[in-house]
Amino acid sequence: MTLTEKIGQMIQIERTVASGKVIGQCFIGSVLSGAGSVPVTNATAENWVDMVNGFQKVAPSTRLGIPIIYGIDAVHGHSNVYKATIFPHNVGLGSTRDPELVKRIGAATALEIRATGLHYTFAPCIAVYRYPRWGRCYESYSEDLKIVQEMTEIISGLQGEIPANSEKKASPFLVAKQRSRRALSTMWAMEGQSMESTKTTL
Repeated sequence: MTLTEKIGQMIQIERTVASGKVIGQCFIGSVLSGAGSVPVTNATAENWVDMVNGFQKVAPSTRLGIPIIYGIDAVHGHSNVYKATIFPHNVGLGSTRDPELVKRIGAATALEIRATGLHYTFAPCIAVYRYPRWGRCYESYSEDLKIVQEMTEIISGLQGEIPANSEKKASPFLVAKQRSRRALSTMWAMEGQSMESTKTTL
């Protein structure tokens, strides 16, 4: 790759500034939809597929021919899609103390993500919040590390199980016919313990 191609492949741009021209000229590697960033108002699964396919048609025509990867916030269901299933925030799911339920929620979310042609989700949030004034504490399953660990079963729901005969047990795995693409843990456990940065914004 040239330096320009390497830079483009490492960049993820927001949907609102993405276009076939930008993707083709800058060799963009990834596009995302930020919170509430949708193709049209009340966007259906078909609207999402059409948009992603429009971007995807350009990428193979570049010298590299590498498809783009599209990411979205589907932290409690595929909530940017009109009439998609919405699940409780993580703080509510953590209170169930039911890892199997959370895993099934991950699988249901994965199916809806896959139906819209997207490749991965910025989920789950695995922060362990200890400071209730942190503005995103509702995205943490609990202030108890053990509960948060148990709730990471959602990753297997989103991605599928690693086959027993796999030699790459440490690497992300995808059951393509059943799950979304990849889950991306959006926050470190430490972030939920934010104090000083939160105080300064209050």
